Amino acid sequence: MYQPPQFREDRLDVQHDLIRAHPLGLLITAGPNGLMANPIPFLVYADASERGTLRAHLSRANGQWQELGAVEECLVVFQGPQDYVTPSWYATKRETGKVVPTWNYATVHAWGRPRVIEDAEWLRRQIDDLTLSREQVRPEPWQVDDAPAPFVAAQIKGIVGVEIPIDRIEGKWKVSQNRPEADRLGVWEGFREEGGDSDEMAALVRERGGLGEN
Repeated sequence: MYQPPQFREDRLDVQHDLIRAHPLGLLITAGPNGLMANPIPFLVYADASERGTLRAHLSRANGQWQELGAVEECLVVFQGPQDYVTPSWYATKRETGKVVPTWNYATVHAWGRPRVIEDAEWLRRQIDDLTLSREQVRPEPWQVDDAPAPFVAAQIKGIVGVEIPIDRIEGKWKVSQNRPEADRLGVWEGFREEGGDSDEMAALVRERGGLGEN
């Protein structure tokens, strides 16, 4: 990944936090059938290996699981907050006009050697963990046990698991750190005014831009 120094994020806990907040990763392989990519929800287990371990499951009908068994390494890309930045927010636009649009984003890339798992108990734990990770904030969380046991068992037969101990991980938070302070302030205010999904990006621009609690 292209990594200008001001955008690097090497803290493992911060990288893991992005994965937890945005768990739908793009699983990428370059196997016998060429490049392949599928969006798959992952969980990260921080203590399972030195840099953490990713676990997920795929439909057995998805041919990528066979590619996973044939490769030495795969890549999973997690996309965090992202949004367009208009030059109209820059103080520099009013001063010189020498500005162009750009895109702000936060992303984590994780590489590792995948292991395909077909054990029914492992798969049941994985779907329990994944379900709990998303349901626990709900007033009445749904549990896998709410479905009939024979139905769950049949569904498990239709999936395969994947476990990826992370060998290498990179984070990149491109959130206007390379702009002058007046421009960063304008970007922060612009995202705040737009609201909605832009609020998360506004918070990152404030945090990474050293703008304080304005």
